[in-house]
Amino acid sequence: MNPFTYERASDPQAALMLGAQANAKYLGGGTNLVDLMRETIEHPSVLVDVTGLSCAIEDSDDGGLRIGAGVRNTAAAADRRVRERYPVLSEAILAGASAQIRNMATMGGNLMQRTRCGYFYDDAAHCNKRSPGTGCDALEGFNRMHAILGASDACVATYPSDMAVALAALDAVVTLTGRNGARDVPLVDFHVLPGQTPQIETVLEQGELITAVTLPPGVRGRSSYRKVRDRASYAFALISVAAILEVQDGVVANVRIALGGVAHKPWRANAAEAALKGAPATEEAFRVAAQAELAPARGLRDNAFKIELARRVIIDTLVKLSALKENR
Repeated sequence: MNPFTYERASDPQAALMLGAQANAKYLGGGTNLVDLMRETIEHPSVLVDVTGLSCAIEDSDDGGLRIGAGVRNTAAAADRRVRERYPVLSEAILAGASAQIRNMATMGGNLMQRTRCGYFYDDAAHCNKRSPGTGCDALEGFNRMHAILGASDACVATYPSDMAVALAALDAVVTLTGRNGARDVPLVDFHVLPGQTPQIETVLEQGELITAVTLPPGVRGRSSYRKVRDRASYAFALISVAAILEVQDGVVANVRIALGGVAHKPWRANAAEAALKGAPATEEAFRVAAQAELAPARGLRDNAFKIELARRVIIDTLVKLSALKENR
């Protein structure tokens, strides 16, 4: 681990001033950043501790919910308003990591976590995300956990967060604050696909700080977060599905679907949603929608099974939601 200085920010403006220093990194719970420092992947010269900032959960004026970036994952999942109004988010958070990690991890830090691709962590491997221009050993290596959607010949890594998948389905908005003020970015646009620059993972500009995540009001319908993984706990998703479904008189009135474990970012299933709106809430309609979403999916040597797995999990999740009484 390289030498670094530690600064604790007393308020957001102090954090921004400290974060403007060359090679500074913001420190939340540290559950990913500290690991990356130990593995000599991240080399910050300054750590700016922001754990005391933006720690409130507040109702917004329009009936939504504003969750500060410093709120611990455990606190967000346990909050009554989250559990009652956005249960898919609580389910997704509780499906991630371990209780000890959730007690430390923050909302903002969760969004900033980096891939768990083994080649990214192996400094003997070629990895364009870690060392741009060196290649991607995952393309021809062991790629069972890797992307089937939105990948490129430069990177096939997947994004690991469970929480962010639910936030994508909920149309959450991320507030970013910088020296020039604040701006709001839809969660689905916060992370970017790899293209030829997989080392660029978000739209954050130098020195900007995540200060809040806002959930919209009026999320109607039943919801569920389904996570398929190799073991029952403390494992990253092979496939995950966050779905919200409202059925009226046997017809899909509203649907939101996001996928995890399939791409470089939380994947909003726009094609599936378009196929379902106004369609009958039947297993056959869910099958058609899943196939429309996965039509561009491309498997690698070890992960082609994820295409069929994703199709089945999407269908099964929607079937179970549509079968629930009082789906409104």
